[in-house]
Amino acid sequence: MHAIRTATNTDWPAIWQMFRRVALAGDAFVYDAETPEEVARKLWVEPPALAYVAEMNGQEVVGTYYVRPNQLGRGAHVANAGYIVAESARGQGIALAMCEHSLEMARRLGFTAMQFNFVVCTNTAALRVWEKCGFAVVGRLPGVFRHASRGPVDALVLHRQL
Repeated sequence: MHAIRTATNTDWPAIWQMFRRVALAGDAFVYDAETPEEVARKLWVEPPALAYVAEMNGQEVVGTYYVRPNQLGRGAHVANAGYIVAESARGQGIALAMCEHSLEMARRLGFTAMQFNFVVCTNTAALRVWEKCGFAVVGRLPGVFRHASRGPVDALVLHRQL
């Protein structure tokens, strides 16, 4: 059983550990293994980002996401989000639950749409979840992601109205 709640300062070590593992893998995030902790923290939990965590059995943090404006000014009505699920918890519906939660939070915050600017095309598990949540691929960026094992691969832009 998992629950999603607002992240607190005490959640940062768990978020940072998940962030580091994804960055080290080099197959889904644009951030590399040398990304400093302060850069990751600014991205994930500092305003304008609002961060959330998914807990398993009310204790272990097994996932996290943020929601924030996709752009400033005239693009600030569109949300952006980023998600991480701990390796130990993948395949248990946590990404789907976090995406659904993030869509509801974005609506509550007054956003009119959500856009993902850079989804690695080889991240098929994430793409299945985003499609299930109503996102459509609206663009393809050829060879823009340096995948750790596959070399240059495409990234996709996904969008959905709220």
